[in-house]
Amino acid sequence: MTAAITILALLLVAFVALGVYATVKAVGAAKRGVDRTITQARRTVEDTTLRAKSFGQTGVAGELAQLRLALRTSMRATQDALHAGVAEDSSLAESVGLFRRLSAHGLELDEELKRLEREPDRATVAGLLPQLRERTERITHSADSLRWAARDRARQFADDDLDALNAQIDIEAGALRHWTAEEQQPGQAPGAASQGPAASQGPGAGATQGRDAGVDWPEPAAGSGNSSTADESWGGPAREEAPQAITAPDPHLRTKYPWQKSARPETTN
Repeated sequence: MTAAITILALLLVAFVALGVYATVKAVGAAKRGVDRTITQARRTVEDTTLRAKSFGQTGVAGELAQLRLALRTSMRATQDALHAGVAEDSSLAESVGLFRRLSAHGLELDEELKRLEREPDRATVAGLLPQLRERTERITHSADSLRWAARDRARQFADDDLDALNAQIDIEAGALRHWTAEEQQPGQAPGAASQGPAASQGPGAGATQGRDAGVDWPEPAAGSGNSSTADESWGGPAREEAPQAITAPDPHLRTKYPWQKSARPETTN
């Protein structure tokens, strides 16, 4: 009795622990989903605001908005390309590590540009624009290089795979058209290719092909040794039967039909 109670208690504790674990995992997944949604919404709002500022404002504010928009667009495109490619090509792991280091510089520059947008001293900010523009170009150039290198690598792999597939398809198509290789082999004239199989099959086959081609060849003699074998191979009679004597048919043994009149008996005088 005590053992049964202990087993039931252990099962109850195990079920409770499993329920708590499942609840924690579900809550964590829901929280991550909510955080991801909030981050994407915030990013969309910031990008829309930057586009509006870059087109609607002029001067220092518009220049800063353009720099931030170019930086964020390039970094996000490179991140998506590398993360999509590393799942299929493990050699891009080093490129992902380099991009993380580059992202640290990009985030630092984005925060600096965002802080300078609220800077009231526009003259000082205007003096910093050439340096900020150069840093932005350097970071975006590195990000673009990584992104296009990853795309070129994936495209090269796809081209190699397509070339190999085309070669296999050509081989399979040639195997399916095997009769074309039999009709004319390399190094032979068209007439020699058509006469090759006939010469290899012997005189009987040559005579048969001559008849099929419309050439009248003399028939083999009745006493030839291989005539019966050749005839049997094509399904015909081995030898013709000897001619029988022609006898007049008996009129009484003929089959009578309804429309025929019966023969009258002959009378003798």
